[in-house]
Amino acid sequence: MSPMHTDTPVQHLTVPEGRIAYTDAGAGPLVVLVPGMGDLRATYAPVVPVLVDAGYRVVVTDLRGHGDSDTDFRSYGDEATASDLLALVEHLDAGPAVLVGSSMGGSAAVIAAADRPELVRGVAMLAGLLREPVSPPVGAVLRLAYRVLFARPWGAAVWGWYVRSMLSKGRPTPDLDGRIALLREALGDPAHLRAFRRLAVALDHRQVERRLADVRTPVLAFYGDTDPDFSDVEAELAFARETVGAEGVVLQGVGHYPHLQATDDVLALLLPFLASTTGHEADADA
Repeated sequence: MSPMHTDTPVQHLTVPEGRIAYTDAGAGPLVVLVPGMGDLRATYAPVVPVLVDAGYRVVVTDLRGHGDSDTDFRSYGDEATASDLLALVEHLDAGPAVLVGSSMGGSAAVIAAADRPELVRGVAMLAGLLREPVSPPVGAVLRLAYRVLFARPWGAAVWGWYVRSMLSKGRPTPDLDGRIALLREALGDPAHLRAFRRLAVALDHRQVERRLADVRTPVLAFYGDTDPDFSDVEAELAFARETVGAEGVVLQGVGHYPHLQATDDVLALLLPFLASTTGHEADADA
């Protein structure tokens, strides 16, 4: 297996309102990896070298306002992220791509597939949301709470606590302490925390639910049975199957980050999905 590609240089794509950061490693069919809210490109460190060794070109992007992307965007959410993904695939001129998205990154990938099916040949969702998980009144209360919880000086600590205590329940996450430290360091910057708060307040997964009937590309869905984002994870997988024809699995003892808590289980399904959607035969020793 090749190294972790941590020395891959960061590149930027200019889109309306700012620049999106990404790294680009490997050669072969294009796979674009998208983190979720409050996360960074490093979330895919266990996955990138495996995909590169299997013969894929692997591009990992930062969300608006996150990581090495600009922090002065005005619009945030699933639709805005979908537009960034499509702009990135067009810019790379190597599509169509398979989009792999964590949490809201999966939601955005589904919208991208609905908007521009000629640019997206498959979507893999890692705890992706296809509908708003709470009622409008509860959502309004949560948005008010986010304005307070994710403010300075405690916002970074609150998010770190939530990732550790709620989103990472179940199987151990390798180097969880280091992961939390990285996230807290990133949100320790006032501009990044402000952008993160804007995203949390703006996020509305009714945007993706409105587009489900337009999805024609293959979808692979991973869910964890301890993920607090879903009150009934089996029902959520059933909803994905009914609405977008997804194949999928509920992973036992896994929270909101299947690719970190159950990396081998995810790759065991993701690699065949990539092969079937791209027609690429992975290297035998990958």
